[in-house]
Amino acid sequence: MLEKISAPNDIKKCSLAELEELSSEIRSFLISHISKTGGHLASNLGVVELTIALHYVFESPKDKIVWDVGHQSYVHKILTGRRELFDTLRKFGGLSGFPKRNESEHDIFETGHSSTSISAALGIAKARDLNNEKYSVISVIGDGALTGGMAFEALNDAGRSKTNLIVILNHNEMSISQNVGSLSLYLSRLRTDPSYFKLKKDLENILNIIPPIGKSIHKSIEKIKDSIKQLIVPGMFFEEMGFTYLGPIDGHDLDSLIDVLKRAKKMNGPILIHVITKKGKGYVFAEDNPDKFHSAGIFDIGTGEFKKRTDTYSDVFGKTLTHLAENNKKIVAITAAMPDGTGLNYFAEKFPNRFYDVGIAEQHAATFAAGMAVNGYKPYFAVYSTFLQRAFDQVIHDICIQNLPVVLAVDRAGLVGEDGETHQGVFDISYLRMIPNMTVMAPKDADELVKMTKLSTLIKGPCAIRYPKGKVENYDVNKEPNFTLGEAEVINVGSNIAIFALGKMVKIALSASLRLKNNSINPYIVNLRFAKPLDINTIITISKKVDYIFTMEDNVLIGGVGSAILELLNENNIYKKFYRFGFPDKFIEHGDVESLFKKYGLDSDSVAEKIIELVMS
Repeated sequence: MLEKISAPNDIKKCSLAELEELSSEIRSFLISHISKTGGHLASNLGVVELTIALHYVFESPKDKIVWDVGHQSYVHKILTGRRELFDTLRKFGGLSGFPKRNESEHDIFETGHSSTSISAALGIAKARDLNNEKYSVISVIGDGALTGGMAFEALNDAGRSKTNLIVILNHNEMSISQNVGSLSLYLSRLRTDPSYFKLKKDLENILNIIPPIGKSIHKSIEKIKDSIKQLIVPGMFFEEMGFTYLGPIDGHDLDSLIDVLKRAKKMNGPILIHVITKKGKGYVFAEDNPDKFHSAGIFDIGTGEFKKRTDTYSDVFGKTLTHLAENNKKIVAITAAMPDGTGLNYFAEKFPNRFYDVGIAEQHAATFAAGMAVNGYKPYFAVYSTFLQRAFDQVIHDICIQNLPVVLAVDRAGLVGEDGETHQGVFDISYLRMIPNMTVMAPKDADELVKMTKLSTLIKGPCAIRYPKGKVENYDVNKEPNFTLGEAEVINVGSNIAIFALGKMVKIALSASLRLKNNSINPYIVNLRFAKPLDINTIITISKKVDYIFTMEDNVLIGGVGSAILELLNENNIYKKFYRFGFPDKFIEHGDVESLFKKYGLDSDSVAEKIIELVMS
């Protein structure tokens, strides 16, 4: 069946039995391909039937389907003509793992962060109405993404607007029993039956023309109706917000899904369809361990085993913080639904009473941390760089203005690679170093991350430790800091040029220096350690001794540490030939980190070539 599907219209010709066969084939296809490329497996296995039903009932791209987060859009991509490109999934120059408007007309809105789809869909629907157009707009959002405050803001606006909009709540954290499913489906059919709405409207009209008794009776009936709803309708919360609630529906029952979507398509106003799905559906290892198969690496299909895993920077941070917490009862750890991804699973296991998972709610997490700090605790909020962007105002307003001792453990800083533009952590130096009271540091290796984590316990104000995604070599959580706040490390004493590098770029600078020395160029190599505060004395002293200055960072050039050093030298009337290595003023696409570093001239060979070109010319 799968080979016959090259566009959404192809599935409209299929029988229910053929659609069920297609579901099975898509699951096998996903498991086979993602086991080789890596990617988001569990969430996509869970939405196979839902995606098929959406494309069966609606007319994409005329009807607009907006996927929240977007990591569950693989099935959508398969059904919209991109099946043959799946060998390139998340590879450099290949198929994106998220919706991309320049990839297909069926990708309506680009997503990568959670809780955005209802806002985007409502905006599309409002524009549709202004244009006097007729088509459906559908937002597909998961129960996890619904914890984000932005989703509730959108629900509130959409509910009061009375705009035609369909929100599908993909609830994949619980199973659905047959009794509940059958009863809910029956209620949904009753409440979406046109004759039900006609009878309701006729009754209201009749009662309203018999004043004043009629109005009194009408109010009584409304009270009775609302009381019954409170008892039997599980979606009263959404009903009170202005939505017509349908469900819960078994998200793996194609017949039920198609039926309820057809009914919803004919209805007016905002509608919420509650669909129950199972993450990892159809692959036992993903069903049993949906978290491990959320963003899966390469794995063995037969055993469900991943390639042998070595410790990462996330593990180093998590283990070090757990070690520190043994003797410091004031240390608490906070995550926004990423305990495993940030390494806080170690802390959670040992100190469950001091560990807080607030769900996908980064803004709340930042202010929650500030509240704990006000009351005498030392909060560590571990968060991916790209997701910390969502809490920018809270970092300024609630943490930094009050100069509170909150530590931001900024994971996945720099390039993350395969997840692309929405996940590349290349802005955090720029947006953090400009905030008063903030300390920003970046370790060159795992041992230095241990030392910086320990140093952070002594810092009285806000502090950010940024570190990359990636494997690490040997490290020791017992290592003590051998540097103080704002102190850089001079790794190599050179002659005519200086290279000031931060974090991950130190290793690349050292590698590039080997080639430079072969060309009779002996550089100063300085591990900055801190983007803020800078080691002013070291930077100025070395800068006065050289003719050429180079800075290296895995951040955008605008506002980065190179800009900070330029500002410092300018303030001190030091003017030398200056070149900054970093990312240009653009969003960095998906692909493996090695290929991206080479493309943007940040690998050791490219760095050495550029320095030789500038110095020897």
